[in-house]
Amino acid sequence: MPRARKGAARRQSKVRVLKSVKGYRGARGTQWRRVQEAAVRAGAGAYRDRRLRKRDFRRLWIARINAACRMRDIRYSQLINGLKLADVKLNRKMLSEIAIADPAGFDAIVKIAQDALAKGSKAAA
Repeated sequence: MPRARKGAARRQSKVRVLKSVKGYRGARGTQWRRVQEAAVRAGAGAYRDRRLRKRDFRRLWIARINAACRMRDIRYSQLINGLKLADVKLNRKMLSEIAIADPAGFDAIVKIAQDALAKGSKAAA
């Protein structure tokens, strides 16, 4: 009787990989060697893009905050600096949501930042 090499484990492994590339076009979904390459490359892209998504969202929030700031005659960098001086702990995601959903609340936040900047410039002078 020939000795088994991996046996059921090999088939289960192949089924798992083939399932992950379901829907890929041509040989990338059927031929084992091409399937393996496609699965590895797709995994690498997914890993990279999970990190890129975080950067992209931060850029979006900053763009929204900056647009809201410019409407109130203050720059984004000045707002962030003023909030740090005033010791206001709001992240960019929340600032962005406030700017969209509650313009009056964002006006109050801008006022706090401007007051802190004014106080900071008087202390430096």
